[in-house]
Amino acid sequence: MSSTSLAYLESLARNYAVKAVMSDKEGNYADAINYYKRAIEVLEKILQLYPDHSLNGMYKQWISEYRRRISELDGLLGRVRVPASRVSEGLEDADSFFEVLEKPSINFSDVADMENVKEVIKESIIFPSKRPDVFPLGWPRGILLFGPPGCGKTYIAAAIAGEVDGYFINVDAADIMSKWLGEAEKRVSKLFAKARELAKAGKPVIIFIDEVDSLFGMFETEVGGEVRVRNQFLKEMDGLDSKINPKQLVFVIAATNKPWRLDEAFIRRFQKRIYVPLPSREARIAILKMYSRSLKLDPSVDLEKLSDMLDGYTSSDIAEIVAAAHMRTVRELFESTGGRGEPRPIRMEDFAEVVKYRKPSVNKEMVKVFEMWYEKYKAL
Repeated sequence: MSSTSLAYLESLARNYAVKAVMSDKEGNYADAINYYKRAIEVLEKILQLYPDHSLNGMYKQWISEYRRRISELDGLLGRVRVPASRVSEGLEDADSFFEVLEKPSINFSDVADMENVKEVIKESIIFPSKRPDVFPLGWPRGILLFGPPGCGKTYIAAAIAGEVDGYFINVDAADIMSKWLGEAEKRVSKLFAKARELAKAGKPVIIFIDEVDSLFGMFETEVGGEVRVRNQFLKEMDGLDSKINPKQLVFVIAATNKPWRLDEAFIRRFQKRIYVPLPSREARIAILKMYSRSLKLDPSVDLEKLSDMLDGYTSSDIAEIVAAAHMRTVRELFESTGGRGEPRPIRMEDFAEVVKYRKPSVNKEMVKVFEMWYEKYKAL
């Protein structure tokens, strides 16, 4: 096996591990478990293909740690999904396509920068949730977050639920669809029924649907089932209108990396359409501090200078760069001492070497496309 293949597998494992840790911190335990399992699969493949690799001892330790965490998260999910959190009976595995979390552990203080996004969210969700009586004209029930992948749309949605002390229902659009005729419409209906049920207790309920374009996009050919699912969703959205249900605190936040694929009728249901751009300089500094706070940094590391080097990189890109720079020190430790002792502090040159071989995942042309769509459909 070539060293290129090994480097690819190591990069893939790191990518899954970073996503697992991010989902874990966000309280998105189902996704965290999935990413931990994928990281384990790749690491086990490395152990199988490269039995003499110098880092195998560390990889075995990581596998053990990930399995332990999966076991812990399985227990947490078991406690979250008590009977009171389940959707009404009558549909087999009715709640298996979404996850209900009560007050995620993160809030706006954990979201780096994005002050304009936070301000819109406060006016649209947080203020009405705390004082609905001062909004006689109602408030937005649908918010669309769009922008390049890896910029924190899911993280922002979870932070909103943390801010308002409410329920967070996490849904993957692809999981709503079913191979059984009529099942997908029932899933949409069950999802909103569950949200309304939880809202009766007086707490805000946030339905978060990721990659919503895969479900409500415009396609050249469609089958009847897809049309019925879209119509059912639009009907449910109309039912959330604050004029119809003035006291109901149910909000729908949808996220997409491809807003131009969305159906016009769907776009109209989302009164607020917010662009989540690439992180600003201040945000990049905050992200670097967050991901490096548990690591040892050499005095040569200048986070402001590093932030300038990472202009154009997404939040996920930056997390992976920090992980890759740390891996350089770990690899050096195992190659020099067989794993004894502690890794040296990360130096500025480690980051520089990683950046040299890792380019941004979003190009400037794609950013321009988002900005053009924003100018056409923005609603803040």
